[in-house]
Amino acid sequence: MENSETLLALAEAARNAASLVSSLSTGVKDAVLDQMAHELHTRRECLKEENKKDVQQAEQQGMSVSMRDRLSLSDTAINAMIKALKQVSSLKDPVGEVVRMWRRPNNLLVGKVRIPIGVIGIIYESRPNVTVDAASLCFKSGNAVILKGGKEAFRSNQALVAIMHDVLNKNGIPEAVIQLVPLVERETLYALLSLDTYIDLIIPRGGEDLIRAVVEHSKIPVIKHYKGVCHIFVDASADQAMAESIVLNAKVQRPGVCNAVETLLIHEGCAATFLPLMVSSLRAHHVEIRACGRCRTLVHDLQEATEEDWYREYLDLIISVKIVATPEEAIAHIEHYGSMHTDAIITRDYGNAQAFLQKVNSSVVLVNASTRFNDGSELGLGAEIGISTTKLHAFGPMGLEELTALKYVVYGSGQIREG
Repeated sequence: MENSETLLALAEAARNAASLVSSLSTGVKDAVLDQMAHELHTRRECLKEENKKDVQQAEQQGMSVSMRDRLSLSDTAINAMIKALKQVSSLKDPVGEVVRMWRRPNNLLVGKVRIPIGVIGIIYESRPNVTVDAASLCFKSGNAVILKGGKEAFRSNQALVAIMHDVLNKNGIPEAVIQLVPLVERETLYALLSLDTYIDLIIPRGGEDLIRAVVEHSKIPVIKHYKGVCHIFVDASADQAMAESIVLNAKVQRPGVCNAVETLLIHEGCAATFLPLMVSSLRAHHVEIRACGRCRTLVHDLQEATEEDWYREYLDLIISVKIVATPEEAIAHIEHYGSMHTDAIITRDYGNAQAFLQKVNSSVVLVNASTRFNDGSELGLGAEIGISTTKLHAFGPMGLEELTALKYVVYGSGQIREG
């Protein structure tokens, strides 16, 4: 009962704060975000100390190296949060933007205007940087936010929110604009998902199990992606040095994130030369390779891929590899096994590139670039609040515009409806 009352009070406060933040001027919002960036820089050592406690506990509990990487607040990670705050501050404010306006035959002037969604709940695991990214984007887009981070990052998240609250207080803005759920039990999550009277939208970020649990229990609309089974197709005409570099970046740079490549498809026209080269490079970076039968005839000591491997989001230094006969076969494979997250083609053939862009129906499709670019900051959105593969309301990285809705405004001069 006590936990339910805590959540209800938190949600009511967020609903009340939403109307205030929706009316803040762009100048005020930008100044607050810049101050938050400054405070993160000033108090980074305190942040790192709190984060160290979370990381040590995670290690004791057997968390994998790749997942601990997500949890860690290094100087690089803190600098990235500071940069994201400054980027969001510098972006155009979407609130109040007139997207379109047109005049009807009866002289009514009809327009569509961006407005905040209201109260947004963010549910996430491991990554404390999400706390700052989500809070900054919701604040700039005029929304109140309720943050439900994972227990493994609780101290880090508390420290980050405390810094943001200090800045809000200095500017006379209620703390309820940005709130962290102070409870870590799974039952708390389910209780939060029932508060549809107060919360307008839920955005989960984390593993597939978490996201499916959110969708199953939520009474509130959910924007989501279940997993990132990302593909790179190396076409017969590909520059092989470029392809090698891109695949390594997409797999090795941060294997525990959703835009890391999980399956490599290679055209049979270049497989004899490219596959041995790629295998050597991947193994040099300690990547486990699971391959189709055709691959194993070219490189005999590869582990055989199972049917389940093609569906897998490894989030680790593991990759599935398959040789295909045509670009059409590669596209069909992606359609069957993919997750509509991120897919790329490496090619020098313009026609194949255009066909891939047209036929692959993922949230981000790339030509001659790493899947790691499916990220709000890399695509110029500033920080991102998540990646949607649902197509409803938002598709792909969610930045400021995706955290607004459109309302119609109508200017008349005394018109009445006839008939």
